[in-house]
Amino acid sequence: MQNAIELATQIGVELKSKKLLLAVAESCTGGGVAYAITEVAGSSEWFDCGFVSYSNSSKTELLDIPAALIAQHGAVSEEIAAAMAESAIANSEAKVSLSTTGIAGPTGAVPGKPVGTVCFGWKVGGITHTERLVFAGDRRVVREQTIIHALNKLLKYLREL
Repeated sequence: MQNAIELATQIGVELKSKKLLLAVAESCTGGGVAYAITEVAGSSEWFDCGFVSYSNSSKTELLDIPAALIAQHGAVSEEIAAAMAESAIANSEAKVSLSTTGIAGPTGAVPGKPVGTVCFGWKVGGITHTERLVFAGDRRVVREQTIIHALNKLLKYLREL
């Protein structure tokens, strides 16, 4: 498995060649995706911004996610991940986005959503993709796996453009 900086470097090559900007909306990763991206020299050419919306109220205030949608599906849902990815684009200059929302642990599990549950959103080429996975491991491991998976899938979608 590639590390996050290597993936971010490859993503940068794809975005730059396609003249696209990226925005991220993160919850459970707390800015980890943006950190990996900005570790790449020259990322200012293809990275617009990142939103860290950890609380439900910040998802509403920063990303315009309706509180009713969060109440209906829960913050950790593919519906919210999709809304976060779409809102990152709506609130930036970017045309490509990714989002993460999940339960990194050790607490926070709810029925049907154990610790390690993460929902992802990607908006690439005008299409919104989502996915839900459950990772094993402690908080650090869940967050690391989330960052790597989010970047891996983004690279895949960019290469398909």
